[in-house]
Amino acid sequence: MIIDHLSHCERWFHLGPLFEKAFRYLQETDWQNLESGKYAIEGDRLFAIVQEYETKDAAGEQMESHRTYTDIQYLISGSEQMGLSIAADQTITRPYNPEDDYQLYGNSPDNFVQFHPGMFAVFYPTDLHAPCLHPQEQPVKVKKVVIKVMND
Repeated sequence: MIIDHLSHCERWFHLGPLFEKAFRYLQETDWQNLESGKYAIEGDRLFAIVQEYETKDAAGEQMESHRTYTDIQYLISGSEQMGLSIAADQTITRPYNPEDDYQLYGNSPDNFVQFHPGMFAVFYPTDLHAPCLHPQEQPVKVKKVVIKVMND
């Protein structure tokens, strides 16, 4: 799991060519004017999903993990809280489905981090995360991009 600001993304280029391409895409794209939807960067190996939503109450949410793709979640506008844990012996509430590339867990996150515009997180398969949560007690409108990087 990596949490950082896009202004420091060059320090993560060493993660591999797909990661470097993803971070350059984040730096070079005009996110404010891009509509929600899926955008191909390098076929099914690397693509972006632009999302707009209101944050949710943590009480109704579960942590998730992925196997086929590593997530790079970048906050464009708004703010949100993300719940975080490292995979150990958490209770699986939705078994892994390769078509959707996610699995859900019933345990509460071990930690929470506030995300503000310009921040990103990299979630590997062992990084459980509960994104889209209220940063305070009220919903906040958020625009975020999730870049999916295929695991080799």
